[in-house]
Amino acid sequence: MPASLLIEQTLNGVQLGVMLFLMSAGLTLVFGIMNLINLAHGSLYMAGAFFAALFTRLTGNFWAGVALALPATALCGLVLEKLVLRRFYHRSHLDQVLVTFGLILVFNDLTRMAFGVVPVPLPLPRALSGSVDLFGIVTYPAFRLVILAAGLLVGLGLYLVVVHTRLGMKIRAGASNRPMASALGVDVGVLFALVFASGAALAGLAGAMAGPITAVQVGMGEPILILALVVTVIGGIGSIRGAFVAALMIGMVDTLGRVLLPPALGSMAIFMLMALILAWRPRGLFTVHG
Repeated sequence: MPASLLIEQTLNGVQLGVMLFLMSAGLTLVFGIMNLINLAHGSLYMAGAFFAALFTRLTGNFWAGVALALPATALCGLVLEKLVLRRFYHRSHLDQVLVTFGLILVFNDLTRMAFGVVPVPLPLPRALSGSVDLFGIVTYPAFRLVILAAGLLVGLGLYLVVVHTRLGMKIRAGASNRPMASALGVDVGVLFALVFASGAALAGLAGAMAGPITAVQVGMGEPILILALVVTVIGGIGSIRGAFVAALMIGMVDTLGRVLLPPALGSMAIFMLMALILAWRPRGLFTVHG
């Protein structure tokens, strides 16, 4: 493989990993703290992309559209948690899977009614529509580098919040032992709502950043949800560090596997990796204390 192609695909893998981290960080926190399997997380990713497209069209500014999409998606997640999902915290995982799968269908139909079936454009600003010369070897799209930088900054911010703040201590305590955290005075209801809204905002950010690269269309959240679930399982339920490491691994394996391996093996590579890691560490790479 030429060096330029290898560098380009490696950057693509890291960029995909960053996107998966934005998706899986909220998913793993919701699962780890609230013990809730939320298959509708991909729908929040789709909502973020559509909100970004809508607000970009209304304001005429891409960054304003993304900035407005985040609180809109967080509010959408908060309403969803309070009206529907709060009733399923103490229900079986099967009930949670069924209701959140039903929410996927509801989100898809509501989005189809509001925006139609034709993909919605999300144009980039002129400054980010070009490419950047890297190392004198490869030319790489500027916007993908922005996604990479934004994801790394968000990852660093999440790490600092979860590991080095009082709120993060409560989140880790809730993920480790929810009854004990509640007994020690943590308002679990407020914590759950905050975690779910934050996870929704992260999914919305991932969707908004992916919109200019992939089509903003109904059903766009389901394919990336599968990858985010794989990341969550490999990284360890409730672990932000695990989500970050696993997301980069999956991004690299998925991207390079499709280039270096035969098509059938390339599409199976991430699931083979998951099987090997779970055979070695059944609870994932990191615990909730990570």
